[in-house]
Amino acid sequence: MLDRLEHTAHRAAPAVDHWAVRGVVEHSELLTVRQQVVQAPTRCCDAGVMVTVVDGGGLGYAATSDASESGLRRAFDEATALAHAVAGHAVFDPRRLPRVTARGHYESVVEQPASAKGLSERLAMLAEANASLRLDARIVDSMARWQTIDTEQLFVTGDGAQITQRWTVAMPHLQATARVGDVVQTRSAAGQYGGHCQQGGLEVLERSGFHTDGPRIAHEAIELASAAPCPSGTMDLILMPDQMMLQIHESIGHPLELDRILGDERCMAGTSFVTLDMFGRYRYGSELLNVTYDPDRAGELAGFGFDDDGMAAVPAHIIRGGLLLRPLGGALSLMRAEAERAALQGVATTRACSWNRAPIDRMSNLNVEPGTSTLAAMIESVEYGVLMRTNQSWSIDDSRNKFQFGCEHGRMIRHGRLAEVVRNPNYRGISATFLRSLAMVGNADTFEVLGTPNCGKGDPSQVIRVGHASPACKFSGVAVFGAAA
Repeated sequence: MLDRLEHTAHRAAPAVDHWAVRGVVEHSELLTVRQQVVQAPTRCCDAGVMVTVVDGGGLGYAATSDASESGLRRAFDEATALAHAVAGHAVFDPRRLPRVTARGHYESVVEQPASAKGLSERLAMLAEANASLRLDARIVDSMARWQTIDTEQLFVTGDGAQITQRWTVAMPHLQATARVGDVVQTRSAAGQYGGHCQQGGLEVLERSGFHTDGPRIAHEAIELASAAPCPSGTMDLILMPDQMMLQIHESIGHPLELDRILGDERCMAGTSFVTLDMFGRYRYGSELLNVTYDPDRAGELAGFGFDDDGMAAVPAHIIRGGLLLRPLGGALSLMRAEAERAALQGVATTRACSWNRAPIDRMSNLNVEPGTSTLAAMIESVEYGVLMRTNQSWSIDDSRNKFQFGCEHGRMIRHGRLAEVVRNPNYRGISATFLRSLAMVGNADTFEVLGTPNCGKGDPSQVIRVGHASPACKFSGVAVFGAAA
């Protein structure tokens, strides 16, 4: 489909002020072995085209799975009709949007293609990983899962743009559930939603510890099921990267999406405590907090060369030294903000989950940059506190401000030393002040590249892949609490 799409698009395009076509072909495979039983493999191919039309002062979209010339003509007609219907009702004239003329290519770096192993070999690899989780009879459930996604995309415009991108993604996952008496606990590798997800091939499994981490995960599940609940109180908190990932996502990423700030998510219970006048002046965190939008980070899940509106992706600081600098907003939202007399610098981060969705402002690779502290120094600095790993629950209000998050694994810190393991550790805070309690930031040795495959947003709904990288971080004076279950 993509081989013919550019030529077909130019033949089918109407005489309008501006048009764009984005074609997507995506293949995915999900393999699972649970309790040493191979689950039915799932394979999917999804393909189609989104057309965008700007004409007469309006903007319209239409999607089609028919990439023939007649199919594209029908989509163009629908998008043009929508553009004319909304003309004059927008807060700005979309004809003022930057013309997209870029030509370029992006492709994931793949060292070892998954296709190098046949299906039987891939399933055998999963069965071996699953078997490594089953230490003894206290492990009552075990799962090894591996999903691969290969996406090709072509973006062309009437102004001469031609952008090709190809993403190859691997998402391995290990999980064990233990029962000791009446207590049941689950331990996973980087989160039960699959935090070890990156661009690449078989090498992603090696980087994630997929082949070696099973016994550790199972042992920690049993250890948690035998542990006392986390105590409650105000104390220091060290978050490891697989929990910092969730903190970044909810307390930094979502509140800074510019379309959310402008009100787009209100019908989906989503606003933001951030307002347009905060950029360039608001103290978002302590001076140790440095957050970047980094589409170039090697292997990170949401890397790309151009966003889905054809704008070139360039790394940028979102927060520097704790100061809020810019939103996660693309060209369309920046024009809307300008109409409200807010001149902002954004980033190329409009993305769509598939060919049948229009791009909206999304997190991409959103990272906390490393500091200078070793993990040992962070632990030694804590008189009384807890170290938490791996998110298992989250709750946050509709403005992404008040939150409480729970982790799979906790370990108490007493007088600068790691002490007993505790189960069901939780903490709560307020985004607008929690990040100002950031007291130490781990160095590069504590830094991990992780991600989430299922960030939901939009109406109609879009579920998209997001990358987060972070070092370990210490926060002072945090409200921590446990649960008996």
